[in-house]
Amino acid sequence: MKYRVLVSDPLAEEGIDILREFCDVDVNTGLTENQLVDIIGDYDGLLVRSGTEVTARVIDAGAKLKFIGRAGAGVDNIDTEAATRRGIIVANAPEGNTLAATEHTMAMMLSLARNIPQATASLKEGEWKRSKFMGVELNDKILGIMGFGRIGREVAKRAQAMQMKCIAYDPFITQERAASLGVEMVPLDELFRRADVITVHTPLIKETRHVINTETIATMRDGVRLINCARGGIIDEKALADAVASGKVAGAALDVFENEPPTESPLLGLDKVIVTPHLGASTVEAQKNVAVSVANQCISVLEGGSAKYVVNAPMIPAEQQALVEPYAMLAQKMGSLLIQLVEGRLESLEITYGGEAAQLPNTKFVTRVILKGMLDPILQVPANIVNAEFVAKERGIRMSETTTEEAQGFKNIITITAKTDRMTETVSGSVSGPNRARIVSIGGYMTDLTPTGHVVISRHTDKPGVIGKAATILGSVNVNIAGMQVGRNKPGEEALMVLTVDSAVPADAMDEIKKIDGIHTAKHAEI
Repeated sequence: MKYRVLVSDPLAEEGIDILREFCDVDVNTGLTENQLVDIIGDYDGLLVRSGTEVTARVIDAGAKLKFIGRAGAGVDNIDTEAATRRGIIVANAPEGNTLAATEHTMAMMLSLARNIPQATASLKEGEWKRSKFMGVELNDKILGIMGFGRIGREVAKRAQAMQMKCIAYDPFITQERAASLGVEMVPLDELFRRADVITVHTPLIKETRHVINTETIATMRDGVRLINCARGGIIDEKALADAVASGKVAGAALDVFENEPPTESPLLGLDKVIVTPHLGASTVEAQKNVAVSVANQCISVLEGGSAKYVVNAPMIPAEQQALVEPYAMLAQKMGSLLIQLVEGRLESLEITYGGEAAQLPNTKFVTRVILKGMLDPILQVPANIVNAEFVAKERGIRMSETTTEEAQGFKNIITITAKTDRMTETVSGSVSGPNRARIVSIGGYMTDLTPTGHVVISRHTDKPGVIGKAATILGSVNVNIAGMQVGRNKPGEEALMVLTVDSAVPADAMDEIKKIDGIHTAKHAEI
């Protein structure tokens, strides 16, 4: 009996043809959630693009589902946690549209430099105004690339062929890896200052939302040109519109917007802004590539194999689950906390399993979960235990994993040391029961932190008044302190403060805490 697969969004025929060689395929698009719930129980596989919302309710109704595939890079429309709980593999096709997005970026850059869309519109209106559309050459210009993943690297190759000098910012690409591609890695503020053209290729996360804003634009060169073919929301559209209107920014080209369609965007009324309706992946070749990729992965999974681009973690083998899962849960939280504490470009990770943790039957699984916790929040393509090591290696991050009988006074301990080009930070954690995992040390200072919720972590001089001033600032913005810990080695020297708080801390409040006399560093983190 053949497997049954539902295709609920338009998919290139090449992919559907591959599926039909092995499966019974139904193409049924435009379904509501209720309609999908009513029929999904009959299918072994579900293939979607961005139009179908695969909710927990849909997944729970899919009694036979083994595979959910997204013909594209993102999986925002799929409840991957619900799928993981059900043991359903979720996969995407992140590489299928890389060249399409790259070439669209280059087209936008060239069009921006030579005013091609504006000149086309003028000529079609019967005008012949050559001087109005004076352009600039890209030769010998500095291209600043924000995000040096697959697309950023492909853009760099093409820009270098045009004799542009490429600089890039990406906290998870090493200097050596970038240098091997002829690209100079720089801090983000330096990229803003130096670049003639800036192109965005980062995911939209908390740290990148509105990273290009009134303040950062002010630091850029007069006449800078900005391009965003990545994610809407990275650029503050109001700030960009003001900068274009004032002449600070010579022009901008956007394929993505905070709200799509962008009917209210102030950018649409500006002649020096080029816009396209999210066309980055809209090529015949890209749509064919993602359809073929996701179809082949679907067949492989249904026949008992694996998917190349799994985006949710496979289940721990049943016989290991009770033992390994508490460590895996702690490990992901530790990785997530550590990446929020470090500054600079990540160069290496050292992971040590001590005591009973060294005897785990699957430390490799736990190591990959650590990497997932560190990399997933900041990457466009989700990191998971299948691809985590590959992603780290691709970015030139050195890895080491060791085991030891020593557990520093605990029955078990996991220690992660992250080294960047600016600092070294260490976090240790321990499991004392199925539902009791603790972070027991940060930077060598003893703690007893439940890894959940919001925390403020600072290093400060151990003297009266420092902690009280921080608490007062938090109180002034209605952030409630649920718990406080202080770790120190000697009175009067440096100490570590950990405040557990009930909600996120506003950025301006954190800025005030950092200004307190005696505070050396202060970070807000969510774990």
